Amino acid sequence: MAIKWKNFSHSIITKIIVFIIVITCFTSSITIFINLMESTQGEIDIVFEDNYYHGEDYIRELDSLTHYLSLLITKYKNKDYILSGKTVTGDLQREKEHLFSEFKKNSNNYNPNWSDDKNYETFERYNADEIFQSKNKLIEEDLKIFDSYLSKLQNLNGILYYASDGENEFTNSPSKSKKYFKNYPAYLIFDKSEEIVFPKEVKTNPKYYNDYLITRNAGRLEKANHTMYIAFIEEPLNDKIKKWEKSKAAITDTLYNVATLLVGLLLAFIYLILVIGRKSFKDNKLYLNFVNRLYNDINIILCLGVIVLWFGAMEFIFIKDIYILIPYITAALGTLGLLLVLSLVKHIKNRTLIKHTLIYNIFNKLFRLICEIYNSGNFTIKILLISIGCPLIIGLSSLMLALLTGAFIPAILVFFIASGAVGVTLWLSFKKTKEFTAIKEGVTMIKEGHVNHVIDISGKGEFAKLADNINSIAEGLSKAVANELKSERLKTELISNVSHDIRTPLTSIITYIDLLKKEGLKSENAEKYIDVLDQKALRLKALTDDLFEASKASSGSIPVNLEEIDVISLIKQGMGELDDKIAASGLDFKLKYPKEKVFVKADGKLLWRVIENLMSNIFKYALNSSRVYIDIIDSDNNVTIIIKNISSYELNINANELMERFKRGDESRNSEGSGLGLSIAKSLIELQNGTFNIEIDGDLFKVVIVLLK
Repeated sequence: MAIKWKNFSHSIITKIIVFIIVITCFTSSITIFINLMESTQGEIDIVFEDNYYHGEDYIRELDSLTHYLSLLITKYKNKDYILSGKTVTGDLQREKEHLFSEFKKNSNNYNPNWSDDKNYETFERYNADEIFQSKNKLIEEDLKIFDSYLSKLQNLNGILYYASDGENEFTNSPSKSKKYFKNYPAYLIFDKSEEIVFPKEVKTNPKYYNDYLITRNAGRLEKANHTMYIAFIEEPLNDKIKKWEKSKAAITDTLYNVATLLVGLLLAFIYLILVIGRKSFKDNKLYLNFVNRLYNDINIILCLGVIVLWFGAMEFIFIKDIYILIPYITAALGTLGLLLVLSLVKHIKNRTLIKHTLIYNIFNKLFRLICEIYNSGNFTIKILLISIGCPLIIGLSSLMLALLTGAFIPAILVFFIASGAVGVTLWLSFKKTKEFTAIKEGVTMIKEGHVNHVIDISGKGEFAKLADNINSIAEGLSKAVANELKSERLKTELISNVSHDIRTPLTSIITYIDLLKKEGLKSENAEKYIDVLDQKALRLKALTDDLFEASKASSGSIPVNLEEIDVISLIKQGMGELDDKIAASGLDFKLKYPKEKVFVKADGKLLWRVIENLMSNIFKYALNSSRVYIDIIDSDNNVTIIIKNISSYELNINANELMERFKRGDESRNSEGSGLGLSIAKSLIELQNGTFNIEIDGDLFKVVIVLLK
């Protein structure tokens, strides 16, 4: 019996039967599930709901009702209130701002030399009718919404409500008493003293409803006189609960049926995977058929095509409402897809999944062709032999012909000409071989690390061009090595500087915490220690903020909003905000700029951040009682901002190094700066398509910013 089963298990009939089972289970599960989703409109979460009060229908109904009532008593109130225009104040203001923007761009009545207030008065005078029409349109829209909300409230079935703001009331209840509403099985009370949704028959957490409903809709009720009561009448509520229970039971049964089909599908598919390609358990040979000759990469593409085709067919079915075609299309495409998948399974068993691909075969043949060419000998030697052999063969052939015919003088002449050709060829070959050897040795030298080695080949031939190109590569390598060494040095300095800047306040924090532990918080020095801890902690925070800002700026992840900016107004307004710091610094600021407005294409916030960083550096490092010059130069295509000041420290540092992160003109690192300001400023200007450069002349520190118009 066991032997018969082993033979039967791998028979073609058994495989066909199991194949049909897989397709049947797959098609049935897909069809049932799609029909379920269509009949329930995709709302199958009901199977996970504990009771009706946690269901989408109940919460949606309560959510809509609280939404209507809260807006009626907080925004719309009554028709006279809407007609007075009080509900459209914000929308009307936004509409006026939009109209003023259009007026500013297109109207001849706009005067750029006037103030915004005067232009706005002119706009309101000339556009009074348009503003009036916009206001009436907004009021009409609010009246429609008000009437639609009242209509929806009138059509409610089985729900009582009462909402009031102290003057306006909306209700369908015979009583306005809170106690009356609490007699019903499910209710909501909101009168500033209570926020409750609690069905009496279900032990549930009111917070579940408060989080979902109160914060969403009833949260609009902010005043003490705002009141909202909602109650569900028992008989209609019971009908809804029974309907919910019936739907849940039907959907649950359907999902169980789908799960059963999927289990059958999985088991049958696993069985097919085990037996496909073999005739018995003991047979280790894998049998392939005509389907398996299809390349696996093309097979995979076809599988993806089957999936895309199925989704396209389903979309067509949903649009045309011809759901009867679902099982037929699914079965047909499923059969094709399963055949392709089983073919891949065979190749996985046969360990030919990669080897039996079109791409692998193409590259394999190309590789073999290259290997054959490579193994056939040196191509240069072949050309050399041909170039020498051809004239030599011609000369020897002429000599043999002369000996046979007796024409010695022409034969000797041809032989000497051929010999000369051989000599010239040998000389050229020797020269080219010498050049090739020089290139080969030069490449070897460069490969071994002698990047400064120069291959010296004169002339304009191909080898000379090749030598020049290799020398250029070597020069580039030399520069790359120098840059790498510089990068390593800067990286080491960066780590050292970051460690120093973080360790200094951290050491102070640890020290003063230790003192607080020893002396206690009641010590007379405790307040002083805490002040120091606060300062050092803020210092650490500033360092980490600067590091984060530098990282964002250099990576370009800061959003940039380029627009026309009046750079003169920006700098003057900013300096006005820094007036107290300027007065406290004792510095004399000299601002020079054109009389007309100067506009640039920039992000106002980012540009001011750059100017503010530079101002901060000036306050920290400028020589006391010295002058600071700010020049704005307007050119044809760009605007240049030049800021100059005298440093209080000796600037014994290269301008390029000063642009590196954590570099300071104060190398003693006694100041409170992080050394990131200039690096951040440069990155922010480059994000705005500008350039940022530093020039140092003795103790003169000069920043040059160029921005496009």
